[in-house]
Amino acid sequence: MHKRMTITLDEAVYEGLYRTVGKRRMSQFIEDLVRPHVMDTSLDNGYRAMAADKERETEAREWSDALARDMADEAR
Repeated sequence: MHKRMTITLDEAVYEGLYRTVGKRRMSQFIEDLVRPHVMDTSLDNGYRAMAADKERETEAREWSDALARDMADEAR
């Protein structure tokens, strides 16, 4: 859900924004700039760090594959 708000900008800043991104894309441009400063990204950063840990990813994949094999062998 989006919320509408009114902001005040210096005229030169507004004109530069208008020239750079266009009238119909200003809101998204501003949101993209502001988002990292107001949203909690620690969880995303943690997932990125875990994914970058190749040894951990290898162990997790092996565990997952073994679990899948165990489930396939399970009597139904």
